Amino acid sequence: MTSTALEKAPAPAAAAASEVELSIGGMTCASCAARIEKKLNRMEGVTATVNFATEKAKVSYGPDTGIADLIATVEKTGYTAQEPPKPTAPAESEEAVDEAADGGETGALRQRLLVSLVLSVPVVLMAMVPALQFDNWQWLSLTLAAPVVVWGALPFHKAAWTNARHGAATMDTLVSIGTLAALGWSLWALFFGHAGMPGMRHGFDFAVSRTDGSSSIYLEAAAGVTAFILAGRYLEAKSKRKAGAALRALLELGAKDVTVLRDGRETRIPVAELAVGDLFVVRPGEKIATDGTVTEGGSAVDASMLTGESVPVDVTVGDAVTGATVNVSGRLVVRATRVGADTQLSRMAKLVEDAQNGKAAVQRLADRISGIFVPVVLLIALGTLLTWLLVTGDATAAFTAAVAVLIIACPCALGLATPTALMVGTGRGAQLGILIKGPEVLESTRRVDTVVLDKTGTVTTGRMALHEVITAPGVSEQDLLRLAGALEHASEHPIARAIADGAAERTGTLPAPESFENIAGLGVQGVVEGHAVLVGREKLLSEWVIELPAGLAAAKAAAEAEGRTAVAVAWDGEARGVLTVADAVKDTSAAAIAELRRLGLTPVLLTGDNKAVAEAVAREVGIDEVIAEVLPQDKVDVVKRLQAEGRSVAMVGDGVNDAAALATADLGLAMGTGTDAAIEAGDLTLVRGDLLVAADAIRLSRRTLGTIKGNLFWAFGYNIAALPLAAAGMLNPMIAGAAMAFSSVFVVTNSLRLRRFR
Repeated sequence: MTSTALEKAPAPAAAAASEVELSIGGMTCASCAARIEKKLNRMEGVTATVNFATEKAKVSYGPDTGIADLIATVEKTGYTAQEPPKPTAPAESEEAVDEAADGGETGALRQRLLVSLVLSVPVVLMAMVPALQFDNWQWLSLTLAAPVVVWGALPFHKAAWTNARHGAATMDTLVSIGTLAALGWSLWALFFGHAGMPGMRHGFDFAVSRTDGSSSIYLEAAAGVTAFILAGRYLEAKSKRKAGAALRALLELGAKDVTVLRDGRETRIPVAELAVGDLFVVRPGEKIATDGTVTEGGSAVDASMLTGESVPVDVTVGDAVTGATVNVSGRLVVRATRVGADTQLSRMAKLVEDAQNGKAAVQRLADRISGIFVPVVLLIALGTLLTWLLVTGDATAAFTAAVAVLIIACPCALGLATPTALMVGTGRGAQLGILIKGPEVLESTRRVDTVVLDKTGTVTTGRMALHEVITAPGVSEQDLLRLAGALEHASEHPIARAIADGAAERTGTLPAPESFENIAGLGVQGVVEGHAVLVGREKLLSEWVIELPAGLAAAKAAAEAEGRTAVAVAWDGEARGVLTVADAVKDTSAAAIAELRRLGLTPVLLTGDNKAVAEAVAREVGIDEVIAEVLPQDKVDVVKRLQAEGRSVAMVGDGVNDAAALATADLGLAMGTGTDAAIEAGDLTLVRGDLLVAADAIRLSRRTLGTIKGNLFWAFGYNIAALPLAAAGMLNPMIAGAAMAFSSVFVVTNSLRLRRFR
């Protein structure tokens, strides 16, 4: 078994483990998430992943640990934790969360930012433009800047104090020390130095300049840095909400209430009260309340919001329908088969949320770095201060450079690089009918070079369809289809159904047979419109001493050589034609194969069908490599053999017999129209049963991975480049604060570009 397959197999020891998702409060940067994760993972039998962007912890814990213990550990670390309530009506609970967030934390942050900006702008302008420096301007600057540093930056000071009590340092520590140091130096210079003298003037440099420390004030740096970082954090919060918008939109698709049929009467009830087995009515224009089966009526259903497919699908009695899709035309009565968390919509949302809460290997590295980054920066700042003092003896320049180091180095961008891209990428995928199970999948899509395609239900429709109509001389195609279709319409055999459906589609209403008889293993016979009609194997015609003429016999042989099923038709003692039936290739399969090739993948067709059928399908769609006549249990061996040849294999399938191969492959793509077993085993689920979506899924995954790597390159590159500049005295602390805030906003904005993926 490959290492990938081993990773997917659950460890026996984990069987008794429980899982919970905790909402974490108070995190301000990636190092906070790293600290909580480390503390939780130190607990006996606990495995935790903490995501800074989604503010959630996914925790697996043993029987000896309770949820209260996990919450207590998070609180001891200096943060808050709570178990999210189980939503009964997802749309309503999500909207409530949205409103609370907008009116709560985000609203408070916006208010703090606006007040800080109003007070900071005059301070920065007076410091940067000497013409605005009237007598005693420095005291007005202090009056305006002090509330910004004390009240505006209060969240940073509180978090820094909490972390200090727990022996830790985070981004807030850097901001708090930097701003308070700048304010403290300014107070000393104003009250005990020469800076408070009337007529004092103050120049502004983008780099560190040597001046008399007792006449230098840094109020513009203290206020400006606070305002910039608050602005960055507010934009970050808004952008993170945009990043998660696709998942919220998915949850909000569901209907709020439903009309149920009880005792023959229609009653309107909330969707949460709907039970399996209930009959409910869906009128034109209404959303289907939950997954079910049509028991009465017929209509077209628009499933575009779930599958990305723009063309409505016709449904009639016996067809399955999915909750949250829209009834376009007729009235339907549906029997509920799945409700609540079991519906396809809820399962899709759960898959997307799980993926967003996961971490790629590259993000784990970033988290480890950000966990030790802040203490290292504090040491660099101290080293910068001492070095400048020893080399120049200028306390002002030394202090300014040290503060710039503290401000520039905040590792916010590192913590946001992966989660925001993952949130947007997986959310956009859900809108297009592509469900990405987790961040590890993204790495796999980059490596795969071979795609193994199951034939039936993946490349083909999995349903028999009428292919060719070959008539004898003097016989019209319409007559052949009408008489053969009428007789086959009375049979339930899949080949008979294909002929009957094809005939009805091409000729219109079929006549009713006057008599009908099924001849086991041979075909059917009967009377239609006064003609004695035979439809079936050539042997059935032979029993009535009817031979196929040379032209029809040659056409039949050619069709069978192509792997199609040939059905002979005769009436009134003469052979009249041959109908060929085959598993129809999906309209988009050829285009999908071409797209997969453009992505650098070699397609391989895998099927249990005979070689002639497989090669005919392969020729039609443009596949060169065919592996046919494979038993279901041998599909895993085929995948392993390809992997042994050094290939990285993606598998696309939809049946129970594909589940093991999907799990063994380096990347499993399950058709959402297939079985639950296949969907569970796959890494990517394609909600729409269209192979073209497989190519889109790989493109989206690769684009998301590319965005993550671009974000991390920027975040690492920014810190690596900025720290030496700050330490060398080439950055004013206020410019450093603006650059730090911009780096976080840049990373989130770059991730939001994935929303435009087509």
